[in-house]
Amino acid sequence: MSTPGGYPPPAYRAPERDPLDADRLRSLRTLTHVLYGLYAFYWLTGGVTVLIAIIINYVKRDEAVGTPYEQHFTWQIRTFWLALAGTLIGGALFFVLIGIPILWAVGIWTLYRIIKGWLYLHDNKPLSDPRAWF
Repeated sequence: MSTPGGYPPPAYRAPERDPLDADRLRSLRTLTHVLYGLYAFYWLTGGVTVLIAIIINYVKRDEAVGTPYEQHFTWQIRTFWLALAGTLIGGALFFVLIGIPILWAVGIWTLYRIIKGWLYLHDNKPLSDPRAWF
């Protein structure tokens, strides 16, 4: 006696993969690499590339939901806003001289987050907590 859907029963069959889904993931992976590159080059462009990156992050964020790249988008967006806040605080305190070490710390912290996120993306590892400070 055979089952109506053939063997193995439908509940045990591997789901069929949509080739468009694989293309979408590959495209998101490439975009995420490009975004890390834009974040990395912001020192050389006076911040222009980081503005382009954050706009793309917000425009493409919905496409990344439910994919392995969603965490990277959250990581990048959070890096931008926290670095901006730190830069504004450091800039406001620049003339009191405490702003100089704050700006250095923000720069090193931003570089750390870019490198960490990019390495995790390269290794196809998920970020354990994209909302973490480190």
